[in-house]
Amino acid sequence: MAEIIDLQKKEPKIENAAWSFELDQVNSWAYWNNAFSKIECEQIINIAKDKGLIKGTTFNDNKSEGVRDSKIIWLYSCDNLDWAFRRVTDIVTNLNERFFKFDLFGMLEGFQFTNYTAPGGKYGRHVDSNVNIPVRKLSVSIQLTNPEEYEGGELYLYSDEKGKVMDKAQGTLILFPSYTLHEVMPVTKGERNSLVSWVTGKPFK
Repeated sequence: MAEIIDLQKKEPKIENAAWSFELDQVNSWAYWNNAFSKIECEQIINIAKDKGLIKGTTFNDNKSEGVRDSKIIWLYSCDNLDWAFRRVTDIVTNLNERFFKFDLFGMLEGFQFTNYTAPGGKYGRHVDSNVNIPVRKLSVSIQLTNPEEYEGGELYLYSDEKGKVMDKAQGTLILFPSYTLHEVMPVTKGERNSLVSWVTGKPFK
């Protein structure tokens, strides 16, 4: 005799026994307007260009062609930039406490000044973290060039396919987790200069 199944009978409700200790406090990004003044931005640009720029590469130098088109130079506090390192340290500490709450050490790699020049200066989609390097937790990007002096070069952060374009105002500091997918769109006119760094800390766990 075939079994009669009551399709109207509801399955017993299973209660969710999970209990979260704490809600996630990590934001996608944070920003600080006027981290540097116009004069300070120009001072940093001059210091960097006086040192001389070299071709920027990726973690895998052999595959950087077509992904990154930029020139860079490394800057340190001894480059008459003590004041800039102190300013960025104070801002990052403030934003981290409010928006990320990561356990941080400091900026062990210095500043990387980056120059994107038309036509085509860019950095395709990538993340700043990788194996066998210091544990990068937060990425810092500071707009040094007046946006009226160039076209293109937008910084996009991706939490979905569309992405979010960041503020291009001169002196603006953008801070985001280093595992975030991001890119700098091609510069179509003029040049875009930026200052980037990575804030390191203990391994995530």
